[in-house]
Amino acid sequence: MQRFVARHGLADFRFNSHFPVNTLQIMRGAVAARQLGGYERYVEVMFAAMWERGMKMDDPATIATVLAAGGLDAQRLMQTAQSPDVKAGLLANTQAAHDRGAFGTPTFFIGDEMYFGKDRLREVEEEIVRVRHRGAAEG
Repeated sequence: MQRFVARHGLADFRFNSHFPVNTLQIMRGAVAARQLGGYERYVEVMFAAMWERGMKMDDPATIATVLAAGGLDAQRLMQTAQSPDVKAGLLANTQAAHDRGAFGTPTFFIGDEMYFGKDRLREVEEEIVRVRHRGAAEG
């Protein structure tokens, strides 16, 4: 973990003393943020709270506080996250990942190639570059 942190310059990283946490609510929140807009900001805010500030991210009050402090509409996101279509969307995303062979996180797919684990990020980056160059050569 320390090599990964150093290689990627994650100066603000710290292990969360509450880990592991039940991430169901924040995963639903991600689906809701994708529907409502602001997904990228949502991800930044959630990851910073979990892995820089060490917050307890399975507590609804904490989640609401983090969202509001991050400039997001906490009430709307949390309400939308409980909607049947968001719950179904998360279930569908999870099923699709399982159907492709994913068995944990992080899992990355580049085309049909699966990469599992943060220690594979270099290979993911290399494959993205390779695919881009191949596409540019063919185009």
